[in-house]
Amino acid sequence: MPDFDAAVVGAGVAGCTAAYVLAQAGLDVLLVERGNFAGSKNMTGGRLYTHSLEKIMPGFTAEAPLERRVTREKLSFMTDDAMTTLDFQSQRLARPGADSYVVLRSLFDHWLCEKAEDAGANVITGIRVDELLQKDGRISGIKAGGDEIETDVVILADGVNSLLATQAGFKSDITPHQAAVGAKEVIALPSQTIEDRFGLNPGEGAAWLFVGCTHGGIGGGFVYTNSDSISVGIVVTLSEIEKLGVSVPEALEEFKSHPAVQPLIKGGSLVEYSAHLVPEAGKAMMPQLYRDNVLIVGDAAGLVINIGYMVRGMDLAIESANCAAQTVITAKQRGDFSATSLAEYERRLNRSFVGHDMALYSKFPAFLEKTPRMFTQYPQLMEDVMCDMFQIDGQPSRRLRTKLMGRVKDVGIINLAKDALRGVSSL
Repeated sequence: MPDFDAAVVGAGVAGCTAAYVLAQAGLDVLLVERGNFAGSKNMTGGRLYTHSLEKIMPGFTAEAPLERRVTREKLSFMTDDAMTTLDFQSQRLARPGADSYVVLRSLFDHWLCEKAEDAGANVITGIRVDELLQKDGRISGIKAGGDEIETDVVILADGVNSLLATQAGFKSDITPHQAAVGAKEVIALPSQTIEDRFGLNPGEGAAWLFVGCTHGGIGGGFVYTNSDSISVGIVVTLSEIEKLGVSVPEALEEFKSHPAVQPLIKGGSLVEYSAHLVPEAGKAMMPQLYRDNVLIVGDAAGLVINIGYMVRGMDLAIESANCAAQTVITAKQRGDFSATSLAEYERRLNRSFVGHDMALYSKFPAFLEKTPRMFTQYPQLMEDVMCDMFQIDGQPSRRLRTKLMGRVKDVGIINLAKDALRGVSSL
């Protein structure tokens, strides 16, 4: 007899959700996290689209440790000393079921792990899973902290660089263009100061993404407003780091000192610094999702969507965990944890918004990789156009159309048209 029905490796949002759903259904589940507590080593800008967890835990926003509900979206193109921004503010962004919140993962993941434990999951933290056990040619459990624990099924939720997934034959090592390194600081500021600087009402939040702050490499910056702090960071594709010309921490300092960013964090005090690998290549890096007795979810399955103006990961991770857990529940009922039985996981995922959206945006990572002008020439083009529109220097004015065409020629009309067509097609 196995020690547990299921072992879940990793207590991020995917792992905690899977453990919660399994425990709610009465399965004996073990959740193992190598950090000292769930969320202790997680970093993201910290944005949760509520729809996926709301389906599993109706009304969770009333008790979860959420920061601010996003009502303001901003996207900026930066040069060394200028910035052009698209700014959208609307209460429609706060509509229940279609809303999103800024979260601090160390708090949110810890809360979600406690919900799984309250539901009956057995949680072990501070222990690393060293390898997957094999018996008669199939995965039979995990080896953690020197102990061998036998289970009917293992769910891998241990992040983008999942060594266990590689060991199990799901995928080969990630390549530099498939992942990015993110560096983030949390800077404490009074709530009133945050609301004044970002034009927010109490409880409202802003999500702000930046392009052009990575020395021409594929990546960007972000600023998210927490209740009484700001999350600020950069993300750079691993293959592009050499283009920075500086270290990632130094690039983050440059971003923070930009004339448009520095006033936002002025007077704040650093309370947290973290760095983390994140999936970057979309559907192209998704591995095999199941084998006999094993499923893979969340970041470990490459489930992140970055389309420039929006970055999603947590809602995909939660839905994938739910699909995996429901599959395991059904497999338990029929006593069959073979690949044939667990194939239902992929079918569930493909029927959900996860499969649809991963396919819909599958071409966008390649578009960014093949269009370096997005990170170099286009931010400069926008600055030049804005200066032409708003600068008055006493010289005879020219028609706006003439000014625009002059700037467009710097990039090339054909290049601009091709990039626009390819960009729209990829979205």
